[in-house]
Formats: sequence, structure tokens, C-alpha cells
Amino acid sequence: MSSSVSTLQDRFGESILEHVEFRGEQTLIVEATKAKDVLKYCFDELAFDYLIDISSLDNFGEEPRWTMVYELYTMANGANHHLRIKCHLKEDEKADSVSDLWPTAGWHEREIYDMMGIEFNGLEDHRRILMWEGYPYFPLRKDFPLAGRPSEMPDVAFTEKAPLEGGPFVTSPTSSSTVHREPRSREID
Repeated sequence: MSSSVSTLQDRFGESILEHVEFRGEQTLIVEATKAKDVLKYCFDELAFDYLIDISSLDNFGEEPRWTMVYELYTMANGANHHLRIKCHLKEDEKADSVSDLWPTAGWHEREIYDMMGIEFNGLEDHRRILMWEGYPYFPLRKDFPLAGRPSEMPDVAFTEKAPLEGGPFVTSPTSSSTVHREPRSREID
């Protein structure tokens, strides 16, 4: 167990729900209501000055539905130490933004909102970042059908189901090389 994990367990006690160590990687699962406090402490006191990534998992069919995953890194004093912080959110629960700690978090949080529909308290810019404004769905949710959904949107190039299978964002199943499988190298009719 790393000293930062011990420090966090001592500081936040029962708010740390679980500690997992796998192949030298440290993961702490924390209460959602204390996640921002833990992350702020990591930034302010433990010198985790580099936010590698924020991602989210859809645990569709389970409660809580969402898992937020924060990948932190510090190079302070030659430590080169990685730490993963996770918290679980209920279906309609919002996460707290950490863009005030790591400004780059705003981009990650916008992507999570755009793809999963999870909103963030304190995020100033909830505009979509990958899908177009007005797109009514969240495509990385497990309940999003791969066959597409009907659309009545007049500003979009389709009025029938929006096909996803075989579309520009999906690779084609084949035993051929990457040149034939990757959509960016295919000519689309």
C-alpha cells in the first residue's frame, strides 16, 4: 500500500469504501458525496498535479448505475505515482466538477456529459463536445440500441432510423487487414 493511500484512509476514514491493489496499481472507491473532498485533498496536499483522465462506466441494470473514474498522477519529488479514485452515482445524481482543480477536467466532463448524459455541478460549459447540439441521445449508454433510434430532427441528414452499424464510427467485421476494416480508410457511398 502506498503512503498516499494510507494518508487518504487516515484522513477520510469511512468515506473510503474500498481499497483495491492490482498489479501495483492503487484504486480507492469513495463515497460520492466525499469524492470532491478526496480529489481536492489529492491535489492540494498530496501533489497529484496531473489529471490523466476522467471516465465513466454504465452499470445498466444495477444500482447505482454510474461509476466515475479519476486517474491521477504525481511527479512530485520524483515519485511518479499513479492513483485511481472511483465513486458510484445513482441514475439522476450529478457529479461534482473538478475543473476548478484541474482545468483540463472540463473537456473530460463535457465528453462524459455528451456520451453518457451525466451532468456536473459547477461545470460552466455543458455544451456537447462530440455530438451536435440538439442530439437527443447519449450514445455510450448501454441502453442505446446499435441499430439506431428514430429521429424527427429536420436539421439532420436522415429522417429514418439513424444507422450505426456499418456507419462511419463503427469498424466492419472482417478478417481483412486494418486498411479494409477501419472506417477512415473506406470509401463510404
